[in-house]
Amino acid sequence: MATRIRKVEKTGTLKWVRIGSMRVSPQAQRELKQARVDRLVANFDLEQLGYPTLNHRDGVYNIIDGQHRVEALKAFLGEGWEDQQIQCHVYDSLTQQEEADRFDRLNDNLIVTAFDKFRIRVTAGREDEVAIQRIVEDESLRISLDKLDGAIAAVGTLGKVYRRDGAEPLRRSLALIRDSFGTAGFEAKVIDGLGMLCGRYNGLLKDQVAAKKLSNMHGGVKGLTNQAERIYQQTGRPKSQCVAAAAVNAINGGVRGKTRLPNWWAEE
Repeated sequence: MATRIRKVEKTGTLKWVRIGSMRVSPQAQRELKQARVDRLVANFDLEQLGYPTLNHRDGVYNIIDGQHRVEALKAFLGEGWEDQQIQCHVYDSLTQQEEADRFDRLNDNLIVTAFDKFRIRVTAGREDEVAIQRIVEDESLRISLDKLDGAIAAVGTLGKVYRRDGAEPLRRSLALIRDSFGTAGFEAKVIDGLGMLCGRYNGLLKDQVAAKKLSNMHGGVKGLTNQAERIYQQTGRPKSQCVAAAAVNAINGGVRGKTRLPNWWAEE
């Protein structure tokens, strides 16, 4: 009996697309790295261009994957690149969320920065990243690489705390850092350490009291991390745990009786 041959077809198709009609959706793409474009230009080989992945929506071809290759091609072609055409793998009428989802899947095994991946996964509607974004915004903070008030860049640590300790400890730890140290406190090891603190002492930790104690530390967040470093030198324990231990010591300062938090190491 003859074997029936079946075709395996993708939903996208190969099309010739005018370069000038291509755009990048920043919510569904990683940040452009000019250094990477420059390296591609310096060693440009048209045979290595491959097929950029696009989505045709509202008369525009959004680049889902291949923006660095397209930028390098523009530099290679020089003046008049807008009217040149290249073959691309084209989807039709994907939403912005679907574009982000496709980018995430295409680049799952490639080097994409944690920040870009987080931002794109929010756009793609990934459950954890959307929940983390909501927690951050509910505390009047934001996910950003800038240094302005309320900006948090350590998205990998946010995800770590969320998955290890849960949504409420993450929310409380961000509020505690904000009220104690301001934006300067949103370092990865501080978020991680205070996430542990809020997760372990749930029900015992009085957030307003803790914020007042921590905000009065000499040197602010630097004072906390300096004390954590001394604990690290003495114990060799993970630095985030040393941050938590230093925070417990600061919160317990001058406190007697049952309102004291148990020693961090005794609680292990």
